Amino acid sequence: MNAMKFWIAGAVSAAAFAMPAAAQERLAFGATNAQSSHYAYFAALAKIVNNAYPDKYQASVVETGATVDNLKRMDRGQLDIGLITTSALYHANEGIKTFADGAIESRLLWAYSLAPQNVIVRRDAGIDSIADLKGVRFGPGQRGSSTEATSQEVLALFGVEPDWVRGSNGELAAAIKDNRAVGFIKSAVGTKFDALTTDIATFTPVQVLPVPEDKIAMIREELPELSIVDMPGGEMENTGAYQTWGFMIGVSARPDMDEQTAYDLVKAVMEDDTEQATAFPPVAGIDLAEQTLAYATSPLHPGAIRYFEEAGYEVPDRLRPGS
Repeated sequence: MNAMKFWIAGAVSAAAFAMPAAAQERLAFGATNAQSSHYAYFAALAKIVNNAYPDKYQASVVETGATVDNLKRMDRGQLDIGLITTSALYHANEGIKTFADGAIESRLLWAYSLAPQNVIVRRDAGIDSIADLKGVRFGPGQRGSSTEATSQEVLALFGVEPDWVRGSNGELAAAIKDNRAVGFIKSAVGTKFDALTTDIATFTPVQVLPVPEDKIAMIREELPELSIVDMPGGEMENTGAYQTWGFMIGVSARPDMDEQTAYDLVKAVMEDDTEQATAFPPVAGIDLAEQTLAYATSPLHPGAIRYFEEAGYEVPDRLRPGS
């Protein structure tokens, strides 16, 4: 009997030892508030990763305070990837502005949404250039947003100080319609007006003020965290092709993420052609790799570089760590 017990115990131990480990690496994806379309995008990312690597990763989405909160949580190891704006990521990497108390070396994985910043005014306001905004009632963008902070920096760089009108996007739109403000600065969706600006323009004709070449040069020199975007213009914009500044909304990794994990995540997302576009329609038809390489302003994660190069893309030297 004792021999039989010994044999059974040994067999059970050997079988347990021989069984493959079923443990998955848990990944926390920091998004933004749950009502945002960007939260839906991150929910799609978690689904993509879980489906691509069912035995390797278990990803879940965390509701957060967006960019700055995500970067700080990643630095503490509480998140694995997070939503960022490319301008804030640049500040974090350099240890400047909001991150003056310490740099965070979070590396960019990819960017999925281009946010050109349109300077928009009523056509009947008699405003022909950005310089004409000095002293007039004008909105910098939604209170507390990246648009607001960036708009104030850019116009200060130009030496232009409007009589700023503060409020939510809805409040600023109402002020423009009621002629209590001549205009505002608002993110476009890709190269077109967003829904709010289109709604304003439907009943209150507006126009975009292009950024002149000398001011573009100032942005490139003094605010390298921003991207310069070529816009096609059109009838609603009441202008031909023009340039403006912008930033991208993207995904970056915690500072200590290993190359293989970053590679796996980028590969799964770049090779998805359904989930992202369903959850966040603006990405439909966009080559995310090409867009990332064109407009990113901070170094890419080595795992992302590895995937992009394997896929046949040329990664600029400016996006390589240590450049």
